[in-house]
Amino acid sequence: MATPALPAQAAAPAVPGGRPRSQSWFSIGLRLGLGALLAYWLVQAVEHLESTLLLVALSLVIAVSAEPLVEWLARHHLKRTWAVVITIVGLFLLLGGLASLFIAPITDETTALIRNIPVWLQQLHDHHSALGRLEDKYQIIEKAKAQFGSDSSSVVGGLMGAGQLVATTLTGLVLVITLTMYFLAGLPSLKKFGLRFVPATRRTHAAELTDEILLRTGRYMLANLATSVIAGVATFIWLEAFGVPYPAALGVFVAALDMVPLVGSTIGGIVVSLVALVVSWPVAIATAAFYIVFRLAEDYLIMPRAMKYAVEVHPLVTILGVIVGGSLEGIIGALLAIPVAVAIGLILEDAVFPRIARR
Repeated sequence: MATPALPAQAAAPAVPGGRPRSQSWFSIGLRLGLGALLAYWLVQAVEHLESTLLLVALSLVIAVSAEPLVEWLARHHLKRTWAVVITIVGLFLLLGGLASLFIAPITDETTALIRNIPVWLQQLHDHHSALGRLEDKYQIIEKAKAQFGSDSSSVVGGLMGAGQLVATTLTGLVLVITLTMYFLAGLPSLKKFGLRFVPATRRTHAAELTDEILLRTGRYMLANLATSVIAGVATFIWLEAFGVPYPAALGVFVAALDMVPLVGSTIGGIVVSLVALVVSWPVAIATAAFYIVFRLAEDYLIMPRAMKYAVEVHPLVTILGVIVGGSLEGIIGALLAIPVAVAIGLILEDAVFPRIARR
């Protein structure tokens, strides 16, 4: 009687070379370890380059904000190269004019400080003056000599830290200006390069979405700039009327802070109200009341009209974006929060929500 044949065992999958395919635990662990090390290195690199990447993002947002002006010039029979040159020159002239407003106040204040130092030193030795009575009570000169004599390294360290801060600020300013010019000149090329990472079947739609994001971001930043200019002009008129010193410089200061949503104009109003104390208490109180009224007018009258042709951002998104951006990256983060929120909102409306609705 024949023995029934046993079923043949399934053959192991073979690789093109004819050998069975096997998974080595060593190779799997090696790849996982290399992936973890690469991820850790990338995180560390991003942390070290955080400030630089933030300046790059700020430069890109400034370039996107100036793009509507470049396109407007290009529509009036100008080549893009000349439109970019005119826009950049105009920005330099604007920044130079604004900076010149601070030169006179800083020079005057420095000169007044240098002139007053000998007078203050003489009053410290005069027992009948206010400074002299403070010196008799608190021994200011002796304490200053003891501090500077016993811990001169801290003074040197403080001076070096201040110098490093100035150098870092100037370097960052030069970097932002340079990158803004490059981004503004090569924005179409950058957009085409980025779209090459999108599949060809979705590239047309992605290009339309990108153009919409850039357009709305630019409009928002221009509308925000318009409200800031109004805040600066109103500050200048108010301070000039009440004789508060340096109204032009303080107007530029308020306009710059007003670019930061929600909290910028409030901080500017507090600073200007404190400066108004040099005139009188009533003027300072009136200035504080002026900024309260102006803030209400800005929120309910100026901002809605300025944003009419820009993009509507939900107030909750504005508040959360400014809080998160400001807590993470300070003033620059608060400035970038709303453009990022606009981009995320458009992507959600275009890609995520329709896909969820189709399920």
